[in-house]
Amino acid sequence: MVPLEKNAEYLSNIKVSAVIPAKNEAAAIGNVLREIFALSVVDEVLVIDDGSTDQTAEIARAEGARVISHPYSMGNGAAIKAGARAATGDILVFMDGDGQHSPKDISRLLKQLHQGLDMVVGARTAGSQASFGRGVANRIYNRLASYMTGQKIEDLTSGFRAVKAYKFRQFLYLLPNGFSYPTTSTMAFFRAGYKVGYIPIRAAKRVGKSHIKPLQDGVRFLLIIFKIGTLYSPLKVFVPISFLVFFTGLSYYGYTYFTSGQFTNMSALMFTTSLVVFMVGLVSEQITALMYRDSD
Repeated sequence: MVPLEKNAEYLSNIKVSAVIPAKNEAAAIGNVLREIFALSVVDEVLVIDDGSTDQTAEIARAEGARVISHPYSMGNGAAIKAGARAATGDILVFMDGDGQHSPKDISRLLKQLHQGLDMVVGARTAGSQASFGRGVANRIYNRLASYMTGQKIEDLTSGFRAVKAYKFRQFLYLLPNGFSYPTTSTMAFFRAGYKVGYIPIRAAKRVGKSHIKPLQDGVRFLLIIFKIGTLYSPLKVFVPISFLVFFTGLSYYGYTYFTSGQFTNMSALMFTTSLVVFMVGLVSEQITALMYRDSD
């Protein structure tokens, strides 16, 4: 902890970089940047132009942002990674360039982060979701992710967050190039034992057309959750499957024993499969523990 009398000096030396991935956001990016600069809460603003075909990069540059342009669309996650590598701040603030996230909430994120947290996420309140279906899907994601990590996750997919730069960069190699970077980074922080907090935010309706494909990206989000679950909490995935197969085999054995007095090959296969699944989970858990040894 920083002593109370040194807090002011400590905070004055902290540099904050805002990283904004943007693809064809010419209609909104100008207003977003003007609001950010007017508040004077960040020291650097980077706009990662992800292969835009409109005037996104030109408008951002004219407003005073540092622009990094991709020659073609590489994905939201790729833009986040490019921004995280290029940013010079000690703290990174990630937000969308479509007008959904209010720059006025940046100071709230930073205030919470300075309370000893490693990452603070803007959790969208009821009514902030783009659609009813997406809101239901996000609640499902939150519950699944909370089970996987053993921590309460209030908004798994929110892209509005403030994070300590050096800790975020530890997980860049894990982040996908698509829209699932919030999912991966949140679960990685929990698994690494870093402190994550939330503040409620009200997300506005985006300006322009969404780049998310609900069905395709919804399935991808679920796959990412299970992938991260097996990577960070393997036994929480493999043990239930193992028990399910075991009790299915036990039930089938009970049925065949009382109806024909036999122990069938199918029952033996299920018992063996349940043991194999459990052992795979156990080995995966040990591998995960080795991956997360403290190297500081």
